[in-house]
Amino acid sequence: MPEALPVATIRTQVTVPLTFPNGYATTVRVFTFKGLVDGREHLALGLGDWAGALDRLAAGGEAPLVRPHSECLTGDVFGSQRCDCGPQLQEAVQRITETGGFLLYLRQEGRGIGLYAKLDAYALQDAGLDTYQANVALGRGEDERDYTVAAQMLTTLGVPRIRLLSSNPDKAEQLTRLGVDVAERVPTSVFLSPANAGYLAAKAAKAAETEAAEALTTRTADRPAPK
Repeated sequence: MPEALPVATIRTQVTVPLTFPNGYATTVRVFTFKGLVDGREHLALGLGDWAGALDRLAAGGEAPLVRPHSECLTGDVFGSQRCDCGPQLQEAVQRITETGGFLLYLRQEGRGIGLYAKLDAYALQDAGLDTYQANVALGRGEDERDYTVAAQMLTTLGVPRIRLLSSNPDKAEQLTRLGVDVAERVPTSVFLSPANAGYLAAKAAKAAETEAAEALTTRTADRPAPK
């Protein structure tokens, strides 16, 4: 059974023109919310013909493309090469604009552990730990991100079914558990640089581990009970 979520409402919406460092420009509709369970200032960006995408969905057509993107000050704003967050953000905006849909900008820096802790984790990574091991060494979870607010935002926007723009199977699993129908998971591109090679390798290994665990769980659940 999907988890029951508190009702959120749209607080305000405003049109904002965006221009990225490579010159790509578009206009988005930015939504803010009341009643999100963690009380943080998360945003939804309506991209391209998002209203038409909602109409097509309501008529039984294709689900809109949606990306939940976790905030990364170092990558999104300062262009850090230690991760791939900045390029992923720009790719998501461009791809969603082409089809119409939403980018959910979630305020959960550093896989949910916060900015200062993320920088502490960087120091541990410099000493040889991977991104997940560093979080654990700080006494935190490997990945503390929670997509409950993303599910709330989608419900409020009238988006019960999505094509999820993500290579992270945990996002699909969490959103499905929260009542969002993930019709398809669309992988993101790989943005490899010398500075983020280890980071991307750790992410790929973790995604493969998660998918294997989910496949095992599904096979076990489908297996008939012993008589």
